[in-house]
Amino acid sequence: MVVKDYYKILGFENNKVNIDEIKNAYRDLAKKYHPDVNGNNPKAEERFKDIGEAYNILSNAKQKRKYDRLWNYYIGRHKKQSQKYQEAKVKDFMNLFFGEKKEEENNNKKDAERGENINTEITATISESFFGATKSITFKTVDNGSKKIDVKIPAGIRNNEKIRIIGQGKPGKNGGKNGDLFIKIKIKDNQNLRLQGIDLYTDLLISPWESALSTKITVQSIDEEIEVQVPKGTQSGDTITIPGKGYKDGKGGRGNLIAVVKIMMPKAINDEEIKLFKKLKEISNFNPRRVKNL
Repeated sequence: MVVKDYYKILGFENNKVNIDEIKNAYRDLAKKYHPDVNGNNPKAEERFKDIGEAYNILSNAKQKRKYDRLWNYYIGRHKKQSQKYQEAKVKDFMNLFFGEKKEEENNNKKDAERGENINTEITATISESFFGATKSITFKTVDNGSKKIDVKIPAGIRNNEKIRIIGQGKPGKNGGKNGDLFIKIKIKDNQNLRLQGIDLYTDLLISPWESALSTKITVQSIDEEIEVQVPKGTQSGDTITIPGKGYKDGKGGRGNLIAVVKIMMPKAINDEEIKLFKKLKEISNFNPRRVKNL
């Protein structure tokens, strides 16, 4: 199991810190690595995501307690063991005049090679990306086996963004660290909603008489139903914008929900409807093909 060292990400040596210290560290680091400050710097963008992920866990007392148990088991004890090892090296310093041990350690350091990163992508629905989800992926290992891991998709992830899982890439050589796994998220449109940037688009199907007379229609957004007013004379292709009901913008706000109007004609009409359409034809002067004088 690979556990990210959230304390190290926020600049701490261990987990002996309180919530206020965590909040102060997050504010300083978020300002330093914010995408608006660093432009199109992929490393700064990845660092900013890791900082946000660490803060979300450690700023919540309940989540912090759960994480601390993992940290103590997977990270804390290894740090203690590493410290004991360093102390042992100092004690053994006088024995290094033989040269054998020192030469062996130097050779190992020179030969250590970090494993390659693995890049892959998975598809997530708009709902999974908006609310967050956990998906399982399986990929081949270097020995032609297979490996399955669970990937946590953070709520509000953007299309084509990558999730980095440390140490899940190809294994290192001669004691080198494993590479990382980078997973690109491809957000898939559903039957009712289409994602463009942070705006969501949906089709608003209305009848000719609803277009002519005006009506109120319920529109389904990603997390609620919204009633909208369709004005008189609305045309196919017109749009109705519902502010703040789109996709998450990553700053605590949301884009817009944009309803695209489509006027639908019934494929089959009864005799009474035919009479009414004929009557409308007789009394109406409307001609959509009439060329306007310029």
